[in-house]
Amino acid sequence: MPPRGAQDAQDAQDAQDAQDAQDAPILVVGAGPTGLVLALELVLGGARVRIIDRASGPGTASRAMAVHARTLELYDRFGLADEVVSRGIRVHKGHLFEHGVAVALIDIGNFGKGLSPYPFVLSFPQDEHEAVLGERLRREGIEVEWNTELVSFEDRGPLVRARLRGPHGEESMDTAWLCGCDGAHSAVREGLGVAFPGGTYRQAFFVADIEASGPGTDGDLNFCLDADALCLVFPIRSSGRFRLIGLIPKPLEGREHVTLEDVRPYVEQLIGIRVGREMWFSTYQVHHRVAATFRRGRVFLAGDAGHIHSPAGGQGMNTGIGDAVNLGWKLAAVATGRADTRILETYEPERIVFARTLVATTDRLFTGITSRGVAGRTIRRLLLPHIIPLLLRFGWFRRLAFRTISQIRIEYRGSALSSGSAGAVRGGDRLPWIAPLDNFRSDGLPDWHLQVYGTVSPMLAATAASYGVHLRTFDWDDAAAGAGFVRDALYLVRPDGYLALVDSKQDENALLQYLSRFSIVPRGAART
Repeated sequence: MPPRGAQDAQDAQDAQDAQDAQDAPILVVGAGPTGLVLALELVLGGARVRIIDRASGPGTASRAMAVHARTLELYDRFGLADEVVSRGIRVHKGHLFEHGVAVALIDIGNFGKGLSPYPFVLSFPQDEHEAVLGERLRREGIEVEWNTELVSFEDRGPLVRARLRGPHGEESMDTAWLCGCDGAHSAVREGLGVAFPGGTYRQAFFVADIEASGPGTDGDLNFCLDADALCLVFPIRSSGRFRLIGLIPKPLEGREHVTLEDVRPYVEQLIGIRVGREMWFSTYQVHHRVAATFRRGRVFLAGDAGHIHSPAGGQGMNTGIGDAVNLGWKLAAVATGRADTRILETYEPERIVFARTLVATTDRLFTGITSRGVAGRTIRRLLLPHIIPLLLRFGWFRRLAFRTISQIRIEYRGSALSSGSAGAVRGGDRLPWIAPLDNFRSDGLPDWHLQVYGTVSPMLAATAASYGVHLRTFDWDDAAAGAGFVRDALYLVRPDGYLALVDSKQDENALLQYLSRFSIVPRGAART
C-alpha cells in the first residue's frame, strides 16, 4: 500500500486529469451524417466539441437516400424530424417490373402503421440531409472546419494529443475524446491499427442521378428485375430527378470505363423509361466489413469507419446515425460530469453486435439477389416478384418487414445498461410507441425520465422529484396493454429512447441503485 502522501498526490493528479478531460473539447473527425449527428448530440448534451473534415465543403451528391423510422424517431428528440420529413419524399408504393413489364404493386406508404410515428420510408438526398444537420449545428454555435484533416494522434491517458493540418498550417490540440466518423478509409481507424476484416462482392454496380420520363418515374420505388439484371429507380428530389442503382450489364463486365451512355439501352429496356440529363454517374464495388473493435482507450469509431455493408435495405447511413446517437449522449454525460466513464464501456457491445448481424444478414440477402447463378435467377424471377408481394398481404409479415427495415427492432437487452422486465417488455428494448398516448413526446431536450402506465406510488414520485428524474404518467388502457406494458410498472427511459430499467413493483430502491451504478445525474438534478 503506497504511503499516505503518495496516495494524496495520486488522488490530486487523478482529479486534475479528470478536470483537464472535462475542460478539453471532444474532437469529431468527419462531417457526414454520422459525424454531424454525433456533434449535435454532444453540443445539445452540454459538451464542448470540434468537428473537422478534410473535404473543401459539404457534399453535393445525393449518395445515401433512405431515411428510416428509427432515425426519424431519434431526430424527433431534438426537433428535426418534421423538417426532414417535409423536405424529403415519402415513398408510397413499390412497383416490381420484370422484363420491363409491371408484375406487382406493393403499398408501402404506411406499412408500419401502429408501430412508429413514422410508418414509412423517406427518400431524402444525403447532401440535403447534411445541410439540415449542418444548419442545426450552426444554430448551436458549431461550424464544421473544412479543409482540415487529422494527421496523427496519440492517446496519452487523460487526453488525446491530435495533430491537425488545416488552411492555416498544422496545429496540435488536446482532446478529451477522439471520434472517428471519417468513413471506410478512416484515418482514425488506421491510426489505431484496428483490423477491418471482410471482403468485396464480385459484381460491379452503377449509380446515377438523372432526369427521366416514363412509367418508372411516378415518384414511387421501382424494382426492376430480369434473369441476369437488377435495377432500382426512386425519386431523390421534388424537381423530377431520380436515382438509378443497378448491376453492371453482363456484356460490360470487366470494362475499365463504363458510362451512363453504355448502360442507357439496358436501363431503358429493363424499366421502360427514357433516360434524360445526367447529374451524376459512377461505378463501384460493394464491400462488407466490420472493425475488430469500436473503441480503444479514448478513441471511438462510428458509422462507415466501423462497418460497411451492402446497400440492401438502405441501412448504412441509418446505422451510422444510430451509432452517433448511442455514443453521443453517453460522451456528453461523461464530459459534463453527469455519468461515470464506465458508461462508455456500453457503446461497443451495444452497437457492434448489431453491425455484425446487419453485415451477415444483408450479405446473404445481397448475395442472393445479385448472384448471376441459378439461385440468384430464381430469387429475381420467383421470390421477389411473386412470393414477397404475396407475403406482404399478411399483417404479421408486413410488421416483421417494417420492424427489420426501419431498425425499430434493434434492442440492447444484453447491455450492462439494461435491467429488469415486466410482461413482454425488458430493459434494453426500444420504448414501445403508443399513438393515442403520444408517449414518445419529449419535454425539452432528451434526458433520462420515468414512465408509469397507471398509478404512481407517493414514494416513487417523491424519489423521482428529489433526484431530478422527470416522471411521466399515463392512464392505464387497452392501448398500453396491447403495447406490452404492465400496469403500474416502472419504466426508466434512457436519453435515446431505450428502456434502461423495468421494474414491476415500482421499487424506488431499484431506481436509486440503477442511477448510482453509473453515477447518473439527470439534467434536472443538482450535481453533488
